[in-house]
Amino acid sequence: MPKWKPLDFLLIYNKELFKRDLIAGITLFIMLIPQGMAYAMVAGLPAVMGLYAATVPLFIYAIFASSKHLSIGPTAITSLLVFSGVSTIEAPESGSYISLVLLLALMVGMIQLLLGLSKLGFIVKFIPHSVMNGYTSAAAITIGLSQIKHVFGIEIGNHLQIHLILIEIIQEIKEINIITFVIGVISIIFLVVMKKAAPKLPSALLIVIISIAVVASLNLDQNGVKIVGRVPGGFPQFLFPSISTELIQLLLPMAITIALLGFMESLAIGKVVAKKEKYKINPNQELVALGLSNIIGSWFQSFPVNGSFSRTAVNHQSGGATQITSVITGCLVILTLLFFTSSFYYLPNAVLAAIILVAVYKLVDIKELKHLFQVKRFEGWIWITTFLVTLFIGIQWGIIIGAIFTLFLLVNKSSHPSIVQMGYVKSEKTFRNVERYPEAITSDEVLILRVDSSLHFANISYIEEKIRYYLKKYKRVKWLIIDMSGVNDVDTISIDTLEDLIEFCDNKKITVLFASMKGSIRDTVDKAKWNEKYTEQSNHLSLEQLLKSKGINIEKPDVANPHVLDYQI
Repeated sequence: MPKWKPLDFLLIYNKELFKRDLIAGITLFIMLIPQGMAYAMVAGLPAVMGLYAATVPLFIYAIFASSKHLSIGPTAITSLLVFSGVSTIEAPESGSYISLVLLLALMVGMIQLLLGLSKLGFIVKFIPHSVMNGYTSAAAITIGLSQIKHVFGIEIGNHLQIHLILIEIIQEIKEINIITFVIGVISIIFLVVMKKAAPKLPSALLIVIISIAVVASLNLDQNGVKIVGRVPGGFPQFLFPSISTELIQLLLPMAITIALLGFMESLAIGKVVAKKEKYKINPNQELVALGLSNIIGSWFQSFPVNGSFSRTAVNHQSGGATQITSVITGCLVILTLLFFTSSFYYLPNAVLAAIILVAVYKLVDIKELKHLFQVKRFEGWIWITTFLVTLFIGIQWGIIIGAIFTLFLLVNKSSHPSIVQMGYVKSEKTFRNVERYPEAITSDEVLILRVDSSLHFANISYIEEKIRYYLKKYKRVKWLIIDMSGVNDVDTISIDTLEDLIEFCDNKKITVLFASMKGSIRDTVDKAKWNEKYTEQSNHLSLEQLLKSKGINIEKPDVANPHVLDYQI
């Protein structure tokens, strides 16, 4: 991995690159203002904190990032995780709630920074794609349903389980505010239509401006339409989070989850763009950059941030060339905070909810579920398990239980490896799995089995049982040949079990031989003195060579029984 140097792109920076970055930066700013405020609402925070999260963190990330295009800031999934982790401790939007969120951002940043400095960025590879995709899909549905209350103009509890949200929506549906509902529905239709008809236009910002004008001119806030209200102006003040051992213990599980998921999401989209632009991203450096962004951002009232799929894609499509794009975006957000926050007073909550609904519905990836089941049902069931747990038990448990279920399935699969019977396929002049090749020639006296797994304590009992099953099925067997070409490792208990099998077969007048035993396996069994006790068994000959060395004619089947070989031993 090439050594990273901060701001090294400035050495070749020129007017053309600045022009590209300026256009992309303005585009991201237009997109980030409504999104930031909307995602702050998802996190249970005042709308202005969505703007705070789009200031200092952007500058810090621009300095330390290895990605030229990743756009960081508030995101839907991270915002929901913040809400799920803190709302169980304090009431949303309260002073103590905000204090906890800032501490959470600090902890997320510390975890990411420590992982980056320790070169541990690889650990995210242990969370499977199927778990991440199922989790994201369920979280998107939870986010969407949590915003329905703003579209309907009703009050429901701060639930994160889908069934509880739906029950309360049904119970409160009679209290729906028609004007709010109309605003929400029209906003959704406007955003969807504009995205298809004029994707380059800032549809989210347009609907924000239009809705503010309509609500203000018609005094709709006096008819039950809930608005954002006063948005504090000015640069976010320095405020170091309150720290205590008790609070750290309460927030640690969610901090770890946000730190890892935020990094995974950032790295995923960052790599896609980097590949298109033909440069490399340093995962550990990205952890450092995200970590410092969240740490320093928490001192300026920012909740946890990470890379955004949608904004990064827009940045790339708009021609953004370097992280100066983020600097320009951050500067424009600061100008908004200094001079224009009063303009958002009449912004309806229903419009922010509509922006969120339109932004997250594409995260529900049913197409990927179908693909997983088509290619590997094992991964499809992992997706469904993670999805259902996230929806019905809680978003904070989705990843954990999904990962545990994955581990369980992997252990189960590892403990039940493939053991197949081999037969000779004359047309191909080689041995194949008899289940896949029914025409393969077999023998009642010679049983050939292939083990497609390393041998270890968790599967050796199953392998032994399977071999004994075949021996019981073919009672006339005189030769048991085990093809070891798929075995890459063997542990002590497996060697002991194989020795027991050899002795068992010897008592039954059955000779056991091993074919295609790799050098590393022979080295291991020789330490158990197989080179002295079982000189015939410990060899490297291929299956064909082994049969030939024993005088077995594999090309002349018995005329009376075409599935019996003429063994001349």
